[in-house]
Amino acid sequence: MTIRTYQNKTPVLGERAFVDATAVVIGDVELGADSSVWPLTVIRGDMHRIRIGARTSIQDGSVLHITHAGPFNPDGYPLIVGDEVTVGHKVTLHGCTIGNRVLVGMGSIVMDGAVVEDDVIIGAGSLVPPGKRLESGFLYVGSPVKQARPLNDKERGFFQYSANNYVKLKDQHLAEGYDRPDS
Repeated sequence: MTIRTYQNKTPVLGERAFVDATAVVIGDVELGADSSVWPLTVIRGDMHRIRIGARTSIQDGSVLHITHAGPFNPDGYPLIVGDEVTVGHKVTLHGCTIGNRVLVGMGSIVMDGAVVEDDVIIGAGSLVPPGKRLESGFLYVGSPVKQARPLNDKERGFFQYSANNYVKLKDQHLAEGYDRPDS
C-alpha cells in the first residue's frame, strides 16, 4: 500500500489530492487540496512532520524527508512545502522550508534548515546547503546555489501556470478511474 501509518500517524490527503500507486507516503504527512505526488516518489514523515500545501506537485522520483531531533539538532526540522510549488523530477527535500510559488528544478537538493522564501526558482541540479535562506523574487543556480538574477514577469507567471497544469493532469488521472489509496 502506498499510504502507510507509522507510530499511529496516518498521512492525510486533502480534497482531490492524487498519490500515484507507485509512490510511498508514510507517517505524519499532510498533503493539501489538489496536490499531486507522482510515480516513485517517497514522502517519509517518520520522525517529524511533513506538510505540503495546496496545488503543489511533487514529481517522479523525488525524496522528501525530515531532520530528526537528536544531540546535534535538539528540535530537528520538519519539512514544510507551501502552495503552488512545483518540485521537479528527482528532487531531494530534507528538513527544509519551501515557501509558496516556488519551482525546485530537476535533480536539486535542499538541505536541513534551509528556507526558500516565496516566488523563487531554483535551477536544475542546484544544491541549497544547510541553513541557507533564499530571498524572494530571484533565480538561484549552482552547487552551492548563488543568487543569479531577479525573476522576470514571465517567470513569475510560470508558478500559477505550472500549478494549474498539474491540477489539470492529476484530474485527468483521477477521471480515468484512479482509486485514491484512502477511498
